[in-house]
Amino acid sequence: MSSGVQKDGTITAWEFHNYNSGSAGIRPYYEIANQRIVFHAVKTPLRQGSYRALASTANHFARESHMDELAHAVKMDPLEFRLKNLKNERLRAVFEAAAKQFGWGKSKSAGQGYGMGGGYEKLGNIATFAEVHLDGKSGEVTVVRVVSAFECGAIVNPDGLRNQIEGSNVQGLGGALFEAIEFSNGKILNGRLSQYRVPRFSDLPVIETVLLDRKDIPSVGAGECPMIGLAPAIANAIFDATGTRLRALPLAPNGLKSS
Repeated sequence: MSSGVQKDGTITAWEFHNYNSGSAGIRPYYEIANQRIVFHAVKTPLRQGSYRALASTANHFARESHMDELAHAVKMDPLEFRLKNLKNERLRAVFEAAAKQFGWGKSKSAGQGYGMGGGYEKLGNIATFAEVHLDGKSGEVTVVRVVSAFECGAIVNPDGLRNQIEGSNVQGLGGALFEAIEFSNGKILNGRLSQYRVPRFSDLPVIETVLLDRKDIPSVGAGECPMIGLAPAIANAIFDATGTRLRALPLAPNGLKSS
């Protein structure tokens, strides 16, 4: 990914290449005059299957992490920077609702970091804000709090919708921080659940959900879109806490080394 941005925060150019994972969610929802976006199909030696939200999860991680980098490059608040380049009112609404619930802009202590990520997939709109804490001695990263605002048109079953959003964040936590298949000499090293770590109750943060009910818009699905904001929100929060930019998933399978 490469891009251009003016000092006032206006994004002027955007080039994005996805190799292998897929084209879902590949196009930016920000207003950018000059774009080049390409999906490259490649041959892989490994069998592959679909992940929740397909490649949209990976594409949003890359895009929303890059947006954070651009905001810092022009010394703008990450929320202000996104809103400056975002005209889609439905996406603006979820970012603003999540920011309000989260208390974006509040002060923080040493080892504490805040970050955000969001976008749309399957016609749903999500914004997720995360608070992380870094243990300076052990390097352990703890996600303390997650706030998601979601809009998928008219809400029919609010309880079921909350379950989908919160379940997405629980599942996404593993992919963001520590889930990974390990290989050596063509063999899987952690092919059992006793070896492959998934999120446990002890890993879970406080999860808060804000539902935006749009009775004027037909309902759409909510099973996949809510996941796509979490990984970039955590990555951006880690940067906020440490000044270290992590660009690969999982972000911290063994924590971060103490500086």
